[in-house]
Amino acid sequence: MTKSRRVMAVIVAALLIVAIILPGLAVKAEAAEGEGTGEAGRAAAKVTIESKDNKTLQYKPGESQKWTLVITNKTGQDLSNLSVSPDMGGENADAWPFKTDYQKYEQKIDTLKAGEKTEIFFDFVQRDDAGTRRYAIPFSVNKGDDEPIATHKLYVNTTEKPQADNSQNQGDNGNGGGSGSGSADGDAMTASVGNDEPAIYSGGGSGSGGSSSDGSVPRVIVTGFDTNPAEVHAGSDFTLTIHLKNTSKKTKVQNMLFELEAPTEGTDEQTSAPAFLPTSGSNSIYLDGIKADGTADISITLNAKADLLQKPYSINLSMKYEDSQATQIDSSSSISIPVKQDARFEFSEFEISPQTIEVGGETNVMCSLYNLGRIKLYNAKARFEGNGIKKQEIFIGNVEAGATGSIDAMLQGEKVTNGNSKITMTLSYEDESGNISETTKDFELEVTEAVDDSDMYMNTDGDAEAGSSGFPVVPVVVVIVIIAGAVAAVVFVKKKKKKQMLNEEEELLDELDRSSEDEREQP
Repeated sequence: MTKSRRVMAVIVAALLIVAIILPGLAVKAEAAEGEGTGEAGRAAAKVTIESKDNKTLQYKPGESQKWTLVITNKTGQDLSNLSVSPDMGGENADAWPFKTDYQKYEQKIDTLKAGEKTEIFFDFVQRDDAGTRRYAIPFSVNKGDDEPIATHKLYVNTTEKPQADNSQNQGDNGNGGGSGSGSADGDAMTASVGNDEPAIYSGGGSGSGGSSSDGSVPRVIVTGFDTNPAEVHAGSDFTLTIHLKNTSKKTKVQNMLFELEAPTEGTDEQTSAPAFLPTSGSNSIYLDGIKADGTADISITLNAKADLLQKPYSINLSMKYEDSQATQIDSSSSISIPVKQDARFEFSEFEISPQTIEVGGETNVMCSLYNLGRIKLYNAKARFEGNGIKKQEIFIGNVEAGATGSIDAMLQGEKVTNGNSKITMTLSYEDESGNISETTKDFELEVTEAVDDSDMYMNTDGDAEAGSSGFPVVPVVVVIVIIAGAVAAVVFVKKKKKKQMLNEEEELLDELDRSSEDEREQP
């Protein structure tokens, strides 16, 4: 074999060896790469993040705008427990052109089947100082708490704030923060949103394959209310504050209009009117919005009709608002406000008989209780207290509205007073809740020392004077005179009859003597 043939043989052998070894090395390199990246590395190239319609959004200062992203699963297998969040730039505030209302912005996707796509969205409000420029915002798809399985940069354009911009800063319009005001004139109607910010924003969004926000409707409910003052009295003004909550965990509500409707009270067509009337003249309240899972308060000043009965009155609250996609939603709720009626009554003048009593003596005190109010007085009692008398309490009972109660007490003197002494009558009664109220009325009474009957004596003029002011002197004297006259008359008649009988006996004796003499004179 020549030298040239040997060289050719060596070259051919080398090429055959290389051809055999290179495919094996390529397979090993590919396997090593797969082992280094794992499942996340294989899925990273097959889960995509895109802006809807491949549009670059244009933001304006203070403007809230919805940014819709399309997430596509190209892994060939179902994925679950996914979350999508933007990179907010960390400490580099210049990398984030939006107002930071939350510590983290995040959207959840429960399940994303193989080959399917879903849409999610974020609501951002451009900072006033973002300027006119193009920002690259990295968005990441995470599976559970693992490292991101996909990351993609999306672009957004911002606009510098005009120098002569007189429009009102929308502030927290994106999350429902701040305050709103009533749509009518007057400061009576205001709305303020609570400041309890959550740590993570989970905005509205929809996802296929079981996403919790797919087709859901955000609900606004009434969680309670307060009144100032705490007790509402008929005929008085009060401020009603209603507490609201957005029950949706992902969707904020906005452009909210509330209207209050109170029941009509009164049987007369000329005097019937709603139980509660707004002092400003309008029953409408406007609120900018409530963030997802957020709360808000709305307030209005009302006047309670003066002739309302003491009972709870229901107010219907109608609500109209929009979700983040400007879909209008109607809802309603009701609250019940207890109304109190003040008790109103009067006393007649006291009738006291007698107005002066002795120690141990009694006097009768009477008066009437006129219930002029619209509530019933329960378990009414009258208590008499004062210097010189024994404490006395009488039970009156229940006095209906418009009725009269009678107070009749016998008071006993206990000790001597120096002239007239003040006596206090205290009236106590209960309302429907059992709360006790009291009022007082005063009068005067004199108590003197008691006088013994043995102290009676006759004065020098012969007049009988009684030791006790209560002894009937004149009737006794009259009776004695009548008895004495009757006795004298009887004695006089008897004496006259006796004298007449004696005269008749003497005449008879004289006749007998004369007849005896005549018989002796005859021969």
